[in-house]
Amino acid sequence: MPKISRFLGILIFMNWRDHNPPHFHARYGSYEISVTLDNFIVKGEFPRRALLHVLEWAQIHQDELMRNWALVQEGKSPKQIQPLE
Repeated sequence: MPKISRFLGILIFMNWRDHNPPHFHARYGSYEISVTLDNFIVKGEFPRRALLHVLEWAQIHQDELMRNWALVQEGKSPKQIQPLE
């Protein structure tokens, strides 16, 4: 599970050759969610404040996330993405 970003105690990662639709995973303490890249549908549970940070970050970096999705589908390592500032 390659880590692509970390901010405010939130870990963002993508799994190699994961299932469609394109998505990423986020972990915060014992919480974990997956978020689709095209419309930001969230599966799982997260504290509201942390979820808002993840969604803000995802909107800012949507193009980079899509490029990383293509890389991990090929079994390649994704690029690091700037954390939320």
